[in-house]
Amino acid sequence: MSRYRPPRDCPVCSSRLQITQLGCTTCGTGLTGEFRPCEFCGLDDADRDVLRVFLGSRGNMKELERHLGVSYPTARARFEDLLRKLDLAPAAGPSSGPGSSGPGSSGPGSSGAGPSGARSSAFAGRADDERLATLRAVAAGELSVDGARVALTDRDT
Repeated sequence: MSRYRPPRDCPVCSSRLQITQLGCTTCGTGLTGEFRPCEFCGLDDADRDVLRVFLGSRGNMKELERHLGVSYPTARARFEDLLRKLDLAPAAGPSSGPGSSGPGSSGPGSSGAGPSGARSSAFAGRADDERLATLRAVAAGELSVDGARVALTDRDT
């Protein structure tokens, strides 16, 4: 039995592929038609593992953190990335929304807020948000460390 996963999107036009044929490897029977796709089948092994552990621990993020062997913010970022891949979360994570005082925000205690006034504070807050987004991309495996280094260096110059 093949362990290959079918592509989710068309390699020619990038549209979502439809399942139109099923086959039995034992007897050779084939079914042709339009079948509803599995929303989890397009996930890679790492994402399916995150989902399996999260569900198995009944939503315990600390258990996910222990399983992945990463910090709580990294485990949370990976879970948020999984939600985005499943179209279950907005594109921006909860810590980057307005009024947030999480890491990378421009709220009280932020390293971007200085005594030079609101304009430079807002600019520093955006720069912090961009740096945080880059670090989250590395944590989620979407960006290499070298790619992040280049991106962060380009922003700082």
